[in-house]
Formats: sequence, C-alpha cells, structure tokens
Amino acid sequence: MISVIVPTYNEEKNIERCLKSLENQTIPRNKFKVIVVDGQSKDRTVEIAKKYADKVIQQKSKGVGGARNDGVEIARGNIIAVTDADSILFKNWIERVQKNFKEKVVIGTFGFLKPIDFNGVRKLEKIIYEIVFEISNILLILMAKIGYYHLCGSNCAFRRETFLKIGGYSHLPYSDDIEIMKRLKPFGEIILDKRMRVKYSVRRIKKMGMKKYILLILRNDFITMILNMKPITGNYSRQEYS
Repeated sequence: MISVIVPTYNEEKNIERCLKSLENQTIPRNKFKVIVVDGQSKDRTVEIAKKYADKVIQQKSKGVGGARNDGVEIARGNIIAVTDADSILFKNWIERVQKNFKEKVVIGTFGFLKPIDFNGVRKLEKIIYEIVFEISNILLILMAKIGYYHLCGSNCAFRRETFLKIGGYSHLPYSDDIEIMKRLKPFGEIILDKRMRVKYSVRRIKKMGMKKYILLILRNDFITMILNMKPITGNYSRQEYS
C-alpha cells in the first residue's frame, strides 16, 4: 500500500486540483491512501481537503519536513510518496511509484518537474522558466550518474521502514531533499524515473525572483552536499502567495 503525504498551509486555491489529480490516477483510488497535514490554515484548505483525503490532520512538528514526518507517523502504507499542495500529479504517478519499488533493494525514487502557474508572467519569461526546468531535469540525470539524488519534496517516495530508520526529514530552511538523500543512500538503491512526473508551481520562484532563487538553491545545496553542513538561510514553509 502507498500512502501519499501532502503538507498544506492556506492552499484553498490549489489543494483541490492537487487532490483531484490523485483521484484520477491509473491506479484505482482504493489502492492508496492520501494524508493531508495542515499547518493551521486560516482559509478553506481543511474543508476542501476533507472531501478528497483519507485523513486530514493538524501539523505538530516544525517546517514542511516536519509536516511530512507527521503524516508518515500515522501512515499505514509501506511506501510513502510525498508531494506539494500546489502540484499536479501526472496520471501515472502512483503507478510509477509502485513499479519502482518492486525490487526490495530500492529504498527511494524521484522524478522530473514540469513548471506551471504562469499567471502574470510574460511570454519570454515563461519560455525561460521552461528552459530552466529542462536544464534542471538534465542535471538530475547527470547528478544521478555520480550518485547524487535531488529528492524534491513535490515528487519523491520512500520505503516507510527506511524513512523511519533514518529519522525522517530534518528541520531545515532549504535543501532537506538533498540532506535526506545523504542519510538514505547507505541503505539501498535510489531510482531516478524520467516517467514519474509532476507539474510544479513556479509561484515560489516568481515571489523571490528567479536569479535570487537559483543562487539560494545552489548555495544551500553546495553547503549540504559538499560541505556536509546544514543551511541556515531562507525559508519556504508557511509562505503567503497572491
């Protein structure tokens, strides 16, 4: 059984489309569970989530990683898949997750991102976003070849047993997807699946500005991956978006 964890905070504009994309998977809906972990939303997020999710709980731990940990704590699936409330899952997402864990040696899997939410973005800027994401996906392939995996929180999955063994996500402002990879890696194989795809909202990048966002990610990933330190700058949890 697969349990899907979706952290939320004031996501009434986006949570329904995310959960509907889980309703419309190639795998029957009764073959997996959806757990929404809400960070004390002040809008209709919880009300909407309850129409689709198997469980909606209130977050008790810190940060986005903490919300995912809270969801895993009550999950019953042996496979944990995580995504974001503003993401849209491709129809075969659950199917790809299921197939990737057929071999017992596999303890993690992740895939590609496709940018969405271009409201207010000029045509040329939209093209730049799409090029940047294509380059990012190519970098995922190249990094995987040398044993580095970017387990983006909007598109990855783990074996629950291994996830709990390493203590789940650390409370970090950024790069928790790199940091958790370093702790998971010694326990088994991690698969990059090009067909495991998610439509990813660019609203965080728009809010911060692409140049600043890319520099922040590169800096924090370098600190985490190369220097073996924890980043202390930035914060992507409980953000407000227009």
